[in-house]
Amino acid sequence: MLGQRYLASGKSLSMRLWKELPPHEDPVPSRREYETVGYVIEGRAKLHIEGQMVLLEAGDSWVVPEGALHHYEITEPFTAVEATSPPAHVHGRDEHGKDNPH
Repeated sequence: MLGQRYLASGKSLSMRLWKELPPHEDPVPSRREYETVGYVIEGRAKLHIEGQMVLLEAGDSWVVPEGALHHYEITEPFTAVEATSPPAHVHGRDEHGKDNPH
C-alpha cells in the first residue's frame, strides 16, 4: 500500500512506517484483531476511538487496544512508526493494507 513499509516482524510483534500519508479520513470505523501502538514523526491526525477524539502531532504516541472501534483522520501529511501485536499482516489481519492510520 502507498505510504506503508514494514520495518521488522517477529512471531508476536511487527513494526511499520507510514510515510507522508496525505490528508484524508477513513470512511468507516473498524475493529482490529491486534493491539496497535504508534509514534508520530511529523504531521497531524485525529484518532477517533470508542467515541473519543485524540489529536496526534509530532512527538505524540497512541494506543489502540485490540477490538477497539476506531478510525483516523489525517489533517496534515503524516509520518509515523506503528507496532502491532500480534503482527498486523499475519493471516490477513491487515486486510490488504486497509488498516492504515490513516
